[in-house]
Amino acid sequence: MKRNDDIDAFLFDIGGTLVAEAPPHTPVAELHAEVRPGVVETLRGLAEDHRIAAVTNTATMREVDVRKLLEPVGLNALLEVVVTSVDVGAAKPDPASLNEAIRRLGIPAGRAVYVGDAPGDQLAAVAAGMHFVATDRGIADAIERFTQARSGAFMDACRRVRPIEKSAARAARNRHDRLTKPAGSLGRLEDIGVQLAAIAGECPPPLPEPAAVAVFAGDHGVAAAGVTPWPQDVTAQMVANFAAGGAAINIIAREVGASVHVVDVGVAADVSHVAGVIHRKVRRGTADISRGPAMTVAETRAAMDVGASVAADLLEQGNRLLVTGDMGIGNRTASAALIASLTESDAQSVTGRGTGISDEMLACKAEIVELAASRTDGWLDPVSILSEVGGLEIAAIAGFIVGGAAAGVPVLVDGVITGAALLVASALAPGAAERCFAGHRSTEPGAAAVLKRLDLTPVLDLGLRLGEGTGACLAIPMVRAAARVLREMSTFDQAAVSERTPDG
Repeated sequence: MKRNDDIDAFLFDIGGTLVAEAPPHTPVAELHAEVRPGVVETLRGLAEDHRIAAVTNTATMREVDVRKLLEPVGLNALLEVVVTSVDVGAAKPDPASLNEAIRRLGIPAGRAVYVGDAPGDQLAAVAAGMHFVATDRGIADAIERFTQARSGAFMDACRRVRPIEKSAARAARNRHDRLTKPAGSLGRLEDIGVQLAAIAGECPPPLPEPAAVAVFAGDHGVAAAGVTPWPQDVTAQMVANFAAGGAAINIIAREVGASVHVVDVGVAADVSHVAGVIHRKVRRGTADISRGPAMTVAETRAAMDVGASVAADLLEQGNRLLVTGDMGIGNRTASAALIASLTESDAQSVTGRGTGISDEMLACKAEIVELAASRTDGWLDPVSILSEVGGLEIAAIAGFIVGGAAAGVPVLVDGVITGAALLVASALAPGAAERCFAGHRSTEPGAAAVLKRLDLTPVLDLGLRLGEGTGACLAIPMVRAAARVLREMSTFDQAAVSERTPDG
């Protein structure tokens, strides 16, 4: 098993992680350990280069009892330290048991990983200052995910995301009160300007221009399951249309002075011959989420790296406003499943008609969304969920958003597909959503669930549901205007205008 050079120890929850969870109130005398698949092999592999410990909640058992329980199944000998909640007098999510474990191991919290299966495990790890990885798809997958997450363009960007500057926001709000207008009279435009200042960390904020729209394209295996009337070939055809400048996003982008960049991250067809496309294909479309996982964790992370790299490239070219776009037949189904999973919403409530499907097709779509989302019940890791029910272009957009957020550049997010990506981005890089604007209010119900969960107020409400980045692109002039007001509008003092004016 690959060595994690910056990690000294792995700590494991026991019930639900190493062994099957016992029914509540089972007497200690009747307990027996049923080892979960892959556990012994994984711990043996880790033990070659790392120290191994276990931490568990229990109302009655001390270390000696737990070790006796684990002895027959070969786990006791692999655990250097075992700490129970009874031993320390506090149960998770209190971090006392984790703190005691690393004290006994003699290592810093930052060089330990806690592996668990419940929200309380995650909260305890965060409180203790440890890394955390969830056993969503099993223990071997958890360790592999942790190892993969240590490097790559996406994770590098995640580490650079910082909270917005509240002092700059206050300065912008104060400046608005001194400009030659009644306080608050520019309404939402003032809020946008304040957020721009907070993102940039300065007031007035720099002009968010030039703007670049990245349209990430990927196909979905679920398109064959009867969720859309459009054939999958349309994705490749639209990629060519984008590259030729003939799609709606091209027209709108030209009108607002934004550039369009088309990225093949997962188109099923071979579009390598199409000029004007950024060719970064991870694989040829996802698998059918009605039958199983969309893609592997490695493929998901590769797609997120693509998005972060594209963001870095566009920023290096001098762009100062990033706009998310998408293309992929079947991607509304994947987005609905992802949103249902990440917001714990009912599948019916987040599944929309997309391109205008029939009642019969909508029922089929909602059934598939519910089926796919149900496989992620209880999962804690957004990457696992994205891999299970998402899409390559959704993963790339998540990387793109984090890439912009890491650079302190505002990101305009489009509709339901890019909204699903924003949920992932904000879960993996806290603070990313604060650096984003919802370009518009999509008519897709899943988009409304995203706005509610992330507390975002859209810039526009035009009844759009096309995707491609069209709604976000239309919001560019509003965002630019908000910055210009703070930068160029005179204060009462500068204009020699009295701050007390007659009513009316």
